[in-house]
Amino acid sequence: MTIHVAIIGAYGSAGVAVANGLADEADVQLTLVDDGEPGGGLCILRGCMPSKEVLSASAHKFHARHDPRLSDTPEVDLESVVNSKNEHIYDFAEHRRGAVHDLAERENVTFYHDTARFVDDHTIRIGDQEIEADYVVVATGSVINVPDLPGIDDVDFMTSADVLDTIRFPDSGIVMGFGYVGLELAPYLTEAAEMDITVIEHDPRPLDEADSAFGDELLEIYRDDFGIDILTETDEKRVESTDDGVRLYVEQDGEERAIEADELFLFTGRRPNIERLGLENTDLEPNPGWVMDTMQSRDDPRTFVVGDVNGKEPILHVAKEQGFKAAENVLAHARGNDLEPYENVHHHVIFSATGVYPFARVGLSEDEAESEGRDYVAVSRQASDDGVFKTKQASEGLAKLVVDADDGTVLGYQGLHYHADVMAKTMQVVVEQGMDVRDVPDRAYHPTTPEILDGLFRDASEEIGDN
Repeated sequence: MTIHVAIIGAYGSAGVAVANGLADEADVQLTLVDDGEPGGGLCILRGCMPSKEVLSASAHKFHARHDPRLSDTPEVDLESVVNSKNEHIYDFAEHRRGAVHDLAERENVTFYHDTARFVDDHTIRIGDQEIEADYVVVATGSVINVPDLPGIDDVDFMTSADVLDTIRFPDSGIVMGFGYVGLELAPYLTEAAEMDITVIEHDPRPLDEADSAFGDELLEIYRDDFGIDILTETDEKRVESTDDGVRLYVEQDGEERAIEADELFLFTGRRPNIERLGLENTDLEPNPGWVMDTMQSRDDPRTFVVGDVNGKEPILHVAKEQGFKAAENVLAHARGNDLEPYENVHHHVIFSATGVYPFARVGLSEDEAESEGRDYVAVSRQASDDGVFKTKQASEGLAKLVVDADDGTVLGYQGLHYHADVMAKTMQVVVEQGMDVRDVPDRAYHPTTPEILDGLFRDASEEIGDN
């Protein structure tokens, strides 16, 4: 029996992963659909890849500006930055499209560069034809989330996508949204674009997923090293246009005040891209919990939802892993086998401070370990405690290790320091393999920044002892 699977959103990371997981199955017929122009997926065109490219330019300037051994601080050529970014990402996107088109050369795969919309639970309309599938996989990604704020429909604003394409910025700006996107792009606006930036932060500190010391450290870095004005415990009330730009009314400490700037930046996250899917013609109700951990929809066992669109965890590597798991579970369901949930160890990197001081977290934070009632040991180190960071003129930040107090299993790592992003892979292996901290080799080669990890391993091992 042939299993017909339709994938809506075939150019994205999650959709490609599902397709790759099913294309080699002899009993599977694939219909791939995507209307992207040019197509290639959010991460490649508007997300992690282009943002890291532009951040790297501002990082070079930051290093030069903070290194007393250098006499002149260079200017960032924004036109060159954007042109270089465009050249690279369109090459990457072309490679992604090519991979999808190569799949479509197979006898069991058909690709439509068009828009798909549900007609009923398993029938989708593509252009002027209808396709009935045994299974439908939705992998349509996410779109910009515009907050429900009085006046927002009447003002102009820039999103992260706009920032990545802009070569001339005004003098000042207000940033709404201080999550992943805001943490990465706010310093870019001050460093590369040389703007005066005011950030609205609802909580006492950013980095909700981190222990409080990391959010406090990041606030200090952003304020002192980047000159960003961050208003914490502040809420937006309404916004309006002015002759010169925009005026945002906020409430802080029970009092309302107005902030004016030339530009408003909305870095307020993303929401599932479902509005054009015609879900009203199906049994699917996209409210909290509508997608189970197996990637199967709660309301229809033959519809799977992967990547940003399911609202679970909008991270590239997670989307890919969800896609492969969905492919396995489509086959399992069709063949009458049990489905397996997608499970992953927390593994996030934020390229904060233009990537000079990135934040990385793998596994449990100390707050989580405590809330779970674990018997644990937590040790921390300041980057300034390790001379290698001083020699590289990047001595700010800290790191923390959480280990099981009884058997020494490494439960989690957090780092906000130079090269924390590249250390995340090492720590992913350590955490996911359940290694005893006392068995992790203490063998950095001086002068290298992973010495901060060696210090954490030694400190934790000493606290645990020979239990």
